[in-house]
Order: sequence, then structure tokens, then C-alpha cells
Amino acid sequence: MEASAASNLAAINERIAKAKDRFGPPPDRVTLVAVSKTFPAEAIAPFLEAGQRVFGENRVQEASQKWPGLRERFSDVELHLIGPLQTNKAREAVALFDVIETVDRNKLAGVLAEEMDRAGRQLPCFVQVNIGLEEQKAGVAPAEAAGFVQRCRDEHGLNIVGLMCIPPDGVPPGPYFAQMVALGQAAGVSQLSMGMSGDFEVGIGMGATHVRVGSALFGHRPTIIEA
Repeated sequence: MEASAASNLAAINERIAKAKDRFGPPPDRVTLVAVSKTFPAEAIAPFLEAGQRVFGENRVQEASQKWPGLRERFSDVELHLIGPLQTNKAREAVALFDVIETVDRNKLAGVLAEEMDRAGRQLPCFVQVNIGLEEQKAGVAPAEAAGFVQRCRDEHGLNIVGLMCIPPDGVPPGPYFAQMVALGQAAGVSQLSMGMSGDFEVGIGMGATHVRVGSALFGHRPTIIEA
């Protein structure tokens, strides 16, 4: 498993490097967020051994069960929350994660600000944009993104560093990523989390600073059966 993890990680990093070379700056740096949701600690450890340090998880409860133990061995991990966050999980999220990528409503922004003040932590945050205006997906509407970023900063004091999106399935992502670039410029943010296993090279070409890669690293994702 360790050899497989190391080779998969090397292959993805090589593809990231080639995409940067092919498309050129910006960005100068692309952060690989290894999406470890649904995978147990024993599947994640080989990637840590291979040098990967930035990971993404969808659920606070799941992450809280496996990451404290992993962090005892690898203290320099940067953990991103990339899934929807309920306000009643905000305190736990602030304690566990290092970056929140899914700020998508005013109430959540306010609760996160309160919990960060209480914990003495000022986490970098991304605003999630529902770039395809899909009913089943979270995120602010593109037309509201710049204003929402400003409210998060002015009213709640959040450190909004970027925008994040998940484009619609089954259609070319390039136009959506291009729109994200324009939205980021309008909102005054320098980071864009866009691109996953199937389209991260396109994301890099359009200006992604963070790409969220899961299946291309870990393989087939285990099925989670809800209780």
C-alpha cells in the first residue's frame, strides 16, 4: 500500500507540474488537497509517509475519529473542511480543521466567527460558490459572491482568502472555472479551490491555486452506509 500511495502521489504531482508548465502562471503555486473522506486512517497513513501534508475531509464527525491519532505521528498536517458544515458542528470544526472551504451562508459565517474568537483561532476560509446554480449543491450564487465575501469580512471579521466551487457534472468545466477567476478578482481574493480528479488540470489552466484530488490518489471510494 505504501508503494502504491507513493507512486500515485508522485504521478499526480507530476501531472500538476506539467499542467503548470503547459499553461504558465498564474498561479505560481498549486496546493494538492488529498481528499481522504471515507478512507480509514490506515489508508491515509501511507500518503503521509510519502510526504503529502494537505488533506480534505467532508464530515466533521468522520474526521474527528481518525485525524487526532494521525496527527500524533504527523503534526504538520493541514486539514481542510471541504464538505457542508452545519452550525451545530462549527465549534468542533474550528478545533479540528485548519482551513474551512465551505462558508456559504451568513448564519454560518457568524457562528464560525464566534467559535474562532472563543478558541483563539483565526482560520483561513473560502466562500463556496454554487457556480452552476444547481439546486442540490450548496454555495452562494455567483452574482452574490463578492458581496458575501465583503460581509464575511466586514460584519464577522472572517479571514476570507479564496473561493471554492464544484462545477456541474457532465459538461466542460472550463467556462465555470473562468467565471470563478472573474468572481475571485471582483471579490478581492487570491486563492481558488477548483478542480478534482477528473478536471484538476483544467482548473490549473484556468488559475486554480488548490485542487482537490481523491479517487485519482486513493482509488475506489468506500461506500458509506448511513445509520
